[in-house]
Amino acid sequence: MAYLFSTMFLALVGYLVYFNVKLTDDVKRNPNNTKGDAQEAYVIRGTIYSSDGEVLAGTNVADDNTETRVYPWRNVFAHVVGYTVNGKSGLEAIYNNDLMTSNASIQDQVGSEKNNEKLRGDSLVLTLDSRLQQAAYNALGAYKGAVVVMEPSTGKILAMVSKPDFDPNDMENQWEILNADDSESPLLNRATQGLYPPGSTFKILTTLEFMREYPNDYRNYTYDCQGSMTQSDVTIKCYDYEVHGFEDLQGSFQHSCNTSFANIGLQLDNDKFAELCKEEMFNGKLPTVLPYSSSQFSLNGNSSVGETMQTAIGQGDTLVSPFHMALIVSAVANDGVLMTPYFVDHIENSDGIEVSETKTMEYKKLMNSDEAQILSSYMQSVVEGGTATSLSGLGYTVAGKTGSAEYEINGNTGSEANFSTHSWFVGFSNVEDPDIVVSVIAEDGGTGSSAAVPIAREVFNTYYNSVKTY
Repeated sequence: MAYLFSTMFLALVGYLVYFNVKLTDDVKRNPNNTKGDAQEAYVIRGTIYSSDGEVLAGTNVADDNTETRVYPWRNVFAHVVGYTVNGKSGLEAIYNNDLMTSNASIQDQVGSEKNNEKLRGDSLVLTLDSRLQQAAYNALGAYKGAVVVMEPSTGKILAMVSKPDFDPNDMENQWEILNADDSESPLLNRATQGLYPPGSTFKILTTLEFMREYPNDYRNYTYDCQGSMTQSDVTIKCYDYEVHGFEDLQGSFQHSCNTSFANIGLQLDNDKFAELCKEEMFNGKLPTVLPYSSSQFSLNGNSSVGETMQTAIGQGDTLVSPFHMALIVSAVANDGVLMTPYFVDHIENSDGIEVSETKTMEYKKLMNSDEAQILSSYMQSVVEGGTATSLSGLGYTVAGKTGSAEYEINGNTGSEANFSTHSWFVGFSNVEDPDIVVSVIAEDGGTGSSAAVPIAREVFNTYYNSVKTY
């Protein structure tokens, strides 16, 4: 009995240590934790600031002490900052307890208690930059879709836009309308929760797997593209049946040659490919505090020839979020290392004194540095002479990959199926010493070069014309 109770006591102590070291922040920031709401009688909800000092969410107090949560930027930060009416979402939900906790000075606490007044809660200072966010919001325009901007060397999320959107100032009046519109899904954060066929952006991973399976031969790869190829009654075609002729691996990547990549897919071990995608966080967890949908990869050793070819070019059953693609490209830009993404730079009290700070941390090594450098060079060739040439000659270098992702729009199959195309771009700037990663999806935007690339260009230009010199 003595051994049993000793073991139970040590296990309890061990769990308490583990809870306080590992789980405290997760529990505190769980949206289902209502501890922060219990502070409403004593604390006025704290302010949320952008990295450049703009108020993104604040609480106005009227003469009768009525409190109103106000979002000066209205729709622009709607999904990422969130709302507090009819529940909570976004960072408002995740950091609810922090915003409803006051680390005010003793003098302020005594004064508030004496005057029977509430204390101001702590404030969040985000990594989001209002100028990049506004640029991404404007550039996305009327398209449904999302834009994610990330700093690969640190993991800072600099912008996150999703459309259709909503005005968090008017949630009470618009609640029923917003929840009734299933076709638009305006409350869905498409950046993290939207799943799309990746199209040719997925060729980044197909290329990586080919390099790993054929480390001594991939540089000698060649293929004669005739605009289309057929295997087992499945036909893969290049865009508009363009004939690329003889292509090596870099040329296939640069010109986004579907037939060449279908040919590459047939040479891969599907089980190994599935293992690579698992390492790249498909069918699993993503490092983010925001709600997200897990990306999907279903190829395996029993998959058909058609499934294999479709998957190699980013079609088939593969689905991914814009945020996930930003993470993969961030690893490419950062010598293969993915830094843990984060939204809050630091938390400060109502006097502006820092309470806590987010430390940059390595999350996972997604590839080795040599692989990252080769992929980076291939992506740079896309901008220099491939499908994203409008991003060249801008005073900064860009490496990227476009994508045109087809999907069925009426549920029919075969000759009766109707298709539309999502427009993708993923890439990073200042290739030798990368500054930012941009991931764009424009629903029904056509080719990557027609919609997503111009959106990315506006974001890159804003960064170099106003943000970096700030």
